[in-house]
Amino acid sequence: MSTITAPGAVLPTYARQDVTFVSGEGAWLVDAEGSRYLDFLAGIAVVGLGHCHPAPLAAAEIQLRRLWHTSNLYWTEPMQLLAERLSERFGGARPFFCNSGGEAIEAAIKWARRVTGRPGIVALHDSFHGRTLGALSVTGQPAKRAAFEPLVPGVSFVALNDAEALAAAVGPGTALILLEPVQGEGGVHPASAEFLAAARALADQHGALLVLDEVQAGMGRTGTFFAWEQLGVRPDAVTLAKGLANGLPIGCLLVADSAPAGFEPGDHGSTFGGNPVVCAAACAVCDSLTPELLAEVGRRGEQLSLGLGKLPGVLEVRGRGLLLAGELGRPAATVIEAARERGLLVGSAGERTLRLTPPLVVTSAEVERALTILEEVLA
Repeated sequence: MSTITAPGAVLPTYARQDVTFVSGEGAWLVDAEGSRYLDFLAGIAVVGLGHCHPAPLAAAEIQLRRLWHTSNLYWTEPMQLLAERLSERFGGARPFFCNSGGEAIEAAIKWARRVTGRPGIVALHDSFHGRTLGALSVTGQPAKRAAFEPLVPGVSFVALNDAEALAAAVGPGTALILLEPVQGEGGVHPASAEFLAAARALADQHGALLVLDEVQAGMGRTGTFFAWEQLGVRPDAVTLAKGLANGLPIGCLLVADSAPAGFEPGDHGSTFGGNPVVCAAACAVCDSLTPELLAEVGRRGEQLSLGLGKLPGVLEVRGRGLLLAGELGRPAATVIEAARERGLLVGSAGERTLRLTPPLVVTSAEVERALTILEEVLA
């Protein structure tokens, strides 16, 4: 198989690094030259169970031999089984399945407007919810928005963990309060339990809906199946994607049974949403996120966080579980490149913010190896 490296092969929407990966297993990737890399990015918090994990791999292979696609005019067993698993984890909820986090956010916006009949949305500065038009409209990063304005109107932004500003922004015209339990692309900043409690109270007071974007923080990434479980605040809905099918494309708006269904047939849809192959893999992911594995995520996250804090040039460590960042005294890009040259893949979440989102199955030895490489790079 030939490797295409021409810069014009695809539209230039990503600043790709000069490496082509051809295989992976667990926390490791192999490039076209045969070099191995310890993957502490995991497809940007996607491959939670590691590359080619046997459980979703086997489930997808079995389903590929049975049925690939029928459309959403009919039921399929994997879609129904995944809906049951997610509902059980949430404590009673109904999903809308789509193909990405951005699509899940689009569904959340339409759902909130349909339920409340209102246009207003309150989101956060430095948030990231996707790059489609609606998702970009609720993303609090002006640099990402500027080239595509005017965007969807009626969106207000407040600072993370500023309950007074949130109270001032939410009112009788608010349909949706949209928050990330941990701001991922915005620098890996966790929301406080007090802030989420204030958001819940404001939503209840004004008849608005509270939606938590768990596209990056959900599916065990912070040490619980949903990140909100650690914060004591039950939302009206969550959005999921990334780790839900361990790398196969899926998104989900999961609406609590206690919240209005809102949608009626014809209000929304997705050609490939609820695809049987992807849903079969996602069922295997849900089954693999056992209490034992989630507890291990907490232990490995603590190990990685403590180790990061001891490295030279790391000014602050933030995050929860295995969604972590180190604030650096230098540009993160140079650290990312130097680490890759030594066989370690890491990412960024800001000019000087190093982001680490390894697979949830990462071992203690692999964490130590990553820390050793970073110490060499940062020395």
